[in-house]
Amino acid sequence: MGRGIAGRRGKTAGRGMKGQSARGQVPANFEGGQMPLHMRVPKLKGFKNPFRVEYQAVNLDTIAATGLDRVDPGALHARGLVHKGALVKVLGRGELDRAVTVVAHRFSATAEAAITGAGGTVETLPLPWGERRPPAKGNHLTNR
Repeated sequence: MGRGIAGRRGKTAGRGMKGQSARGQVPANFEGGQMPLHMRVPKLKGFKNPFRVEYQAVNLDTIAATGLDRVDPGALHARGLVHKGALVKVLGRGELDRAVTVVAHRFSATAEAAITGAGGTVETLPLPWGERRPPAKGNHLTNR
């Protein structure tokens, strides 16, 4: 293209008549002096950790209000307190007045002390991917 009048495509070799695009190399994203799109669009600030583990917090006063002797993520989901399949962390707000068996993925130190202090037991569930790092969101290569 662009090798003279006898070229395969004719006189202007497919570049039109006159103008900037007929004469020189113009970047494909050039917008004629207008502020380019990649500079007009606002940029997101900060960093999103793909390995963040999010727990749903359940406090001791919520566990006491359920009235159950054994509280696990399935029982909490049945009462609408956590999402299905959510990782549950028990926090220490409130008090227990009776012995309760609490099964969750994580416990705060104050919650664990309060449960055992009331005569209950604490059972820690393993994380779905083990004790290693969690899989990155959107990454099909989970535990590498």
